[in-house]
Amino acid sequence: MKHFEWLELLPFLDGGSLHIANMLLICFVLLLMTVLARRALKKAKDPLVPSSRFSIKAFFESFISIIISLSDLVVGSKGRVFVPFFSSLFLFIWFNNLLGLVPGMGAATSNVNTTLALGLFSFLVYNIYGFKEHGWAYLKQLMGPVLLLAPLMFIIELISHLVRPLSLGLRLYGNMVGDHTVLSIFLDLAPVIIPVIFYFLGFFVCTMQAFIFTILSMVYVSIALSHEH
Repeated sequence: MKHFEWLELLPFLDGGSLHIANMLLICFVLLLMTVLARRALKKAKDPLVPSSRFSIKAFFESFISIIISLSDLVVGSKGRVFVPFFSSLFLFIWFNNLLGLVPGMGAATSNVNTTLALGLFSFLVYNIYGFKEHGWAYLKQLMGPVLLLAPLMFIIELISHLVRPLSLGLRLYGNMVGDHTVLSIFLDLAPVIIPVIFYFLGFFVCTMQAFIFTILSMVYVSIALSHEH
């Protein structure tokens, strides 16, 4: 079901470019938030002391603290270097998801090209760092512990690895399309009161999908860096 989007009014955009425009809009919003947070950090009397009231500085302090805790739990001490990657991944997906809840706007994550690109990006990052950590010995992770079964395990594990970006992308795409379609249907049927329930549900789904994507990326990074294989 196709719904009107405000960006369609721009004469230089066609229907196939709307998800790119939405994505660029979120990139601009995140960049602006980063600049404001950096300015707030510079103006603070003691930047190391957490903010006592809600502000953009407090938001980023709490958010980064959560990401660091999750990274330490899933990846371990080596995961600290990936905190910028995990944070950027979550914020980009989350804000793009939430944009689809705004009337007259669309989510870039409701386009399969965006979600598959995100899955491929995560796939490239953890494999690059896997090779960086282990060298060519990283391929031993695909061969299993039994030498006799190594050729068979290599094929199975290789297919499993190649499916990961596809599963990451399609899971995010399917959930976002489903969530925003349900919300659109109820907005058409009853534009007041009833959709509020689905807005809360939509916010939860948007947050959980960003969380799941980020956690799975953490798990893949943890496996790639592991020396226990």
